[in-house]
Amino acid sequence: MPRAKGGAKTRQRRKKVLKKAKGYVGGRSRLYRTAKETVLRAGAFAYRDRKAKKRTIRRLWIARINAACREAGLTYSVFISALKKAGVLLDRKVLAEIAVRDPAGFTKLTETAKAQAR
Repeated sequence: MPRAKGGAKTRQRRKKVLKKAKGYVGGRSRLYRTAKETVLRAGAFAYRDRKAKKRTIRRLWIARINAACREAGLTYSVFISALKKAGVLLDRKVLAEIAVRDPAGFTKLTETAKAQAR
């Protein structure tokens, strides 16, 4: 049986890895073996951090809502539970946006929450 050396397919596969490694420092961008390891590791970090990014953004929304609630004399947990009881179906992303861009509108929401909390 003849020996298969790869040829075009192997070259294409290696070029794909080296293209992804473009911009890496030193041999990581030029040597196939180290580039392959680095690209694999970078992919793992990218996958992990796409998940972590969602958690980080949610924490930011909660911090913004909490800060706006404290100014109105409420805590975050009381505010959220009162809104749920009142039937206000706004998610944290929208609430945080209202808290930052429309303080008057957020004040109305806190008044609704205070009325519901009593």
